Amino acid sequence: MIIDRMQVRLTRWPLKMTRKHGVGDVADTLPGVVVSLHTKDGLTGWGEAAPWSVFSGTAEAAVAALDVYLRPLVIGRDPRRLARIMAEADRTIVGHPEAKMALDMALHDLFGQAAGVSVAELLGGVFRESIPLSVSIANPDFDADLDFARARLAEGIRLFKVKTGFSTHAEDMSRLDRLAAMLPADASLRIDYNQGLAAVDAIRTLRDVEAFRPAFIEQPVARDRRDAMAEIARALDTPILADESVFSPEEAVECVRSRFADAVSIKLMKAGSFAKGKAIAAIAQAAGMPCYGGTMYEAGIALTAGIHFAASTPAMTLGAEYYTSAFVLGTEILKEPVRLEAGASWLPTGPGLGIAVDEAALKGATMEVRG
Repeated sequence: MIIDRMQVRLTRWPLKMTRKHGVGDVADTLPGVVVSLHTKDGLTGWGEAAPWSVFSGTAEAAVAALDVYLRPLVIGRDPRRLARIMAEADRTIVGHPEAKMALDMALHDLFGQAAGVSVAELLGGVFRESIPLSVSIANPDFDADLDFARARLAEGIRLFKVKTGFSTHAEDMSRLDRLAAMLPADASLRIDYNQGLAAVDAIRTLRDVEAFRPAFIEQPVARDRRDAMAEIARALDTPILADESVFSPEEAVECVRSRFADAVSIKLMKAGSFAKGKAIAAIAQAAGMPCYGGTMYEAGIALTAGIHFAASTPAMTLGAEYYTSAFVLGTEILKEPVRLEAGASWLPTGPGLGIAVDEAALKGATMEVRG
């Protein structure tokens, strides 16, 4: 089984709703990247990168990383040598975790198809078939978001994460109050500042929002203010979830040593490979820190990869947000969309990622093709 062709597509996904965050807003569209690896015997493996410029990188940079620097590492290679290929990727180019993750997805998809097993089985075996679904409340039109929340409640979803820090504290408190008032007793409220608070008065602000008894408060201050994160974690009763402050296993070790958070959000786009995501989860689990499945604005390929990861990783106990292709993006590129049912996202059956890409829909969203 030899890879003889690689295609890299720069895409643009339309959005169904405006989104605001503590750092960065999204209005109409977002760029993305889709990569496909083709073997001489007719198999195709799929991967996806979901960079966001205010978070880590750009889609254009991910396309260049894949096309120029990572392409030579896979052409003429056996995808079953994926551990070696990914180690070479780290030596070849610094950073660009989204591009590397897209490559790793496609390699695992090919490996699983060839072996007749799922990616979750390749990653250690299936621990759970479904992952409780957490949806984010991030629309500046809060009345529309309340309607969105009601619809999700009717579908059985019980995990709701409110994006805060993009407006005034008074507005945040009002939004939290209105949402909390409509949530049933069995629902879990979470709060995500996306780095939106200044460290100088973060504790005073967060003591107010503790009144809503959230399950966790995510990334209240800037990524590099881990000292402030540690002070906040010590001062509050509410668990602090690290997102932007933990990209890598090395940063997960730092989180454990300094205890600047009580839990960790694992995003494959931050980690840069399944193996590094697994390492972060193992470090967190050894320290007694539960993990949450975060995402960027991902289409169905990356969401499915996340489901395989969470399904095979016991530490992922806080739920996951594997829903954006259904509720946020305006384009569906899978023939069978990610299964969302009974308040959860479900592991697909079939070898590899277990997906079939709708290439006509993908073509419609493609801005540029290389390879």
